[in-house]
Amino acid sequence: MYAIVKTGGLQYKVQPGDIVTVNKLDGEIGSEIILNEVLMVVDPQKDSVSVGRPVVSGSSVSAEITAQTKGDKIIVFRSRRRKGYRKKNGHRQLLTRLKIKDILV
Repeated sequence: MYAIVKTGGLQYKVQPGDIVTVNKLDGEIGSEIILNEVLMVVDPQKDSVSVGRPVVSGSSVSAEITAQTKGDKIIVFRSRRRKGYRKKNGHRQLLTRLKIKDILV
C-alpha cells in the first residue's frame, strides 16, 4: 500500500517504513505527526485506488519525526558588470526527516 501526501507545498509518495525528508514541520524528535492531506491511496492487494478531489476523505498518514536537520548550503552570488557591485549570500533550508508508520484509509 502506498499514498501520495502533500506537505509544505510538495507531494511525496510514501509507504509504511519509508523515511522521507520534507520541509520543516514543528515538533520534537520522536513525536508522532499526522499528515491529513492525502491525495491518493493505492492498495494493490485489494486492487483498489482512491483518488481524492482534492483529498481522500477520512484518510491520513501517521509518521514519526526522526530528525530536524538543515540541507546543503546553497551559494547565491550577485554582481553588476563594470560597477564593482558584488554580493554573496548563503542559504541552508530547514528540513524534517519523517519515518512513515501507517496509512489509515
